[in-house]
Amino acid sequence: MNNMQETIKLSGFNNLTKILSFNFYDFCIAMNEQQKQDYINYIHTKYSAKNIGLIARKVCEIIEANILSETVQDYEPVGASTMTLMSDIKGGGNWEVGPQGQAAVKMHLDKSHITTHTYPDASDPEGICTFRLDLDVATCGEIIPLRALNYMFEVFECDVVYIDYVVRGYTRLENGKKIYNDHYFNSIQDFIKPETLELYKYRQDLNLANDNIWQTKLMIKPMGPENYLLDPNDRNHPDIDHKMALLKDEMKEVFHLN
Repeated sequence: MNNMQETIKLSGFNNLTKILSFNFYDFCIAMNEQQKQDYINYIHTKYSAKNIGLIARKVCEIIEANILSETVQDYEPVGASTMTLMSDIKGGGNWEVGPQGQAAVKMHLDKSHITTHTYPDASDPEGICTFRLDLDVATCGEIIPLRALNYMFEVFECDVVYIDYVVRGYTRLENGKKIYNDHYFNSIQDFIKPETLELYKYRQDLNLANDNIWQTKLMIKPMGPENYLLDPNDRNHPDIDHKMALLKDEMKEVFHLN
């Protein structure tokens, strides 16, 4: 039995791996059990697998990636996840293709993908509800996933945000020189609009450029209870000050990971 396969000749392929992790938390105050269920229903609808799959499509458009395949999945009682396989529209290099065809080759070469996972939580007895979404973009080639950050802030309700970015591997120039990063910057915050950054009171920025590791953490500026209530009439509830204090403590705890 012959297990030999025709080899693929590559030329100038950029094999740097760039991984962007965008994780955000949304907070809400539920005054009773019905409001807890209402919040879960709202999250389940707004961030259904279909809807976050459409967001992943838009991310691909912004970073100029070609969608190869998509899967979406809702869960019971709550939660959703998606996976989008993609490739660099620019091609990332030139190759000679054997009998299996170019499309099959690209599926093997391009390990780029976007995954999303949602985590709604309304189990707190005090009614402080949270929703977390993890969106991870792993790419190879010339794609720069950081370019999609402003869109993510626009489309998501972000009270606390964690952004991690890592570049791994190396690629070679034609003269043989190894390149460990094909785009240079000081901070993840360089890619975020100033007016967006102004919305956040607490900012932590970790920049290990020599190690190709960056992290930014943000927490929203204090806002009134109307921004966290399902029913605006609850602004006059006798427990609202207590609930707001609990919410602020919860946000700080998540921000500091205590």
